[in-house]
Amino acid sequence: MTAHGAAARLSGLSKELLFDLVEGHPGRERAATPMAAAAYHNIFIDGEGRLSTCGRSVPYATDETSCPSLLGHGEGVMHLNVPTLMPSTLGGERAVSVSGKSSHSLVLAADGSVWSWGHGAYGRLGHGDDEEQLLPKKIEAFAGQRVIAVSAGARHSLAITDDGVLWSWGSGNSGALGGGDLFGRLAPEKVEALADERVVAVSAGCLHSLVVTADGNVWSWGSGLDGNLGHGDRTPRCSPQMIEALEGQDVVAVSAGILHSLAITADGAVWSWGMGLSSQ
Repeated sequence: MTAHGAAARLSGLSKELLFDLVEGHPGRERAATPMAAAAYHNIFIDGEGRLSTCGRSVPYATDETSCPSLLGHGEGVMHLNVPTLMPSTLGGERAVSVSGKSSHSLVLAADGSVWSWGHGAYGRLGHGDDEEQLLPKKIEAFAGQRVIAVSAGARHSLAITDDGVLWSWGSGNSGALGGGDLFGRLAPEKVEALADERVVAVSAGCLHSLVVTADGNVWSWGSGLDGNLGHGDRTPRCSPQMIEALEGQDVVAVSAGILHSLAITADGAVWSWGMGLSSQ
């Protein structure tokens, strides 16, 4: 069997190693991750809070033309062999956390603002349209909010504000936005289904999403084709549903892959579920 519909505990990994791997977790006061490895590019934050990228632009899946915005350096910069400082200064704010996928990137600044760049299809950049952005642009929908975590999915994006509210935008394919439907959003909107929960960690996958709430529980939604939602079946969910197999386990971090998911609990254990074809 190559897919597992319920979370299962892994063995053979030390507690010390696992905590070294945990990304910035607002609920646990861990340091923000200063880099992000995406499919075709990498993003780095240096000690002064400046952004650098390297990698190469790739063809759009629709028409095979290149995506000139992937590296965030402006028009004409399609390939960088080494990390190179980006021209954007984020309005004078330091970058503190980054997240990137195959076509777009998100950066969280020290003042709680969020900036995005890349391919704007499906509204995944959060600017109220589907326009491409060659340079980082501030998401104005978060004006007056302080964001503490961001995650870029394949066609959608997620963010948490300091009041524990989850926001989503981009493609609603398979219910990945958690809004109870399949509709996309061109700008960030609150995920009302989690209004009674305080969200502390988030991860956007290809067509599914994961969050950790303050009580250490994990919620998932979106495509469940390969059991990657952890509910013991392959049924998609358009709204967040708590993963019963992890209830009471005190989860501190999650990661949503393309067809599988991972979680780390406070005792240093790793849990996995979803497609296992490549032993992931």
